[in-house]
Amino acid sequence: MVILVTGANGQLGQAIQSISKNYSEIDFVFCSSSELDITNFENCQLVFDKYKPNFCINAAAYTAVDKAESEPAKAFDINANGPENLATICKQYNTILLHISTDFVFDAYFSDGIAYYDRELRLPLKSRLGLQETDVPFPSGVYGLTKLQGEQAIQSIFDRYFIIRTSWVYSQFGNNFMKTMLRLASERDSLNVVDDQIGTPTNAVDLAEVVMKIILSNNVENPHFGIYNFSNEGQCSWYDFANEIFHQKGIKIDLKPIPTSAYPTPAKRPAYSVLDKTKIKSTFDIKINDWQTSLRVCLNLL
Repeated sequence: MVILVTGANGQLGQAIQSISKNYSEIDFVFCSSSELDITNFENCQLVFDKYKPNFCINAAAYTAVDKAESEPAKAFDINANGPENLATICKQYNTILLHISTDFVFDAYFSDGIAYYDRELRLPLKSRLGLQETDVPFPSGVYGLTKLQGEQAIQSIFDRYFIIRTSWVYSQFGNNFMKTMLRLASERDSLNVVDDQIGTPTNAVDLAEVVMKIILSNNVENPHFGIYNFSNEGQCSWYDFANEIFHQKGIKIDLKPIPTSAYPTPAKRPAYSVLDKTKIKSTFDIKINDWQTSLRVCLNLL
């Protein structure tokens, strides 16, 4: 089996590389953006013709959420045109595509005119389990919009795909919130962190393991293609996440909760983006760690 991985230098790409040694029966082909530019159709075709992959994991993405507001064309090229190119070529080569998407396809408070989040109770109104795959996306920023357009492009081209929406990804690799908090704690005595955005941190290695579970569970007669949610279990605010990072590392710091309004950013963040994982757990018989446990595992690897 040949698995082609785009965006090999990103968090998920590196996470997949870190566990690839556990799958000796699989021939992994890891491509960075310089080796495989998903926005370049001819480049994609050359790589697919060379390796003829059975599966393609698209971990390449434009993820600079705030910068996307001033670089919409670049974000669109990578997040929408790129997946469209991959879907077209995957169809030619009969390659199954696993595409990583985001909780940002949902708006901060509303989706399709339906209120989802109660600010006072800090709970979703529609479902206390979280946002489901069948909820109507309604992105409020360029990043979320381009990621949704990427999903739609894939769906319009062929049906041999898995789209996995995830949230708040961190790991021992690359740059992320966890590493930023640890760095800032070494430089400052106090920190202010937003406390009214609720979601779930996702360890990139856990996400990588789930992607591999889906691939190895692939049933030709009943492949279960479609959209799936994945994050670790539980929910927290960014403040809660930071507090747990410092608690687990034994770091003493004056950590203060602040509202989103006190930390304005170019892009609007979802106020509630906890994802319901019922579908992925039942379909692939997956047990998911709570976010605190996965954080501890990750911190121990640093």
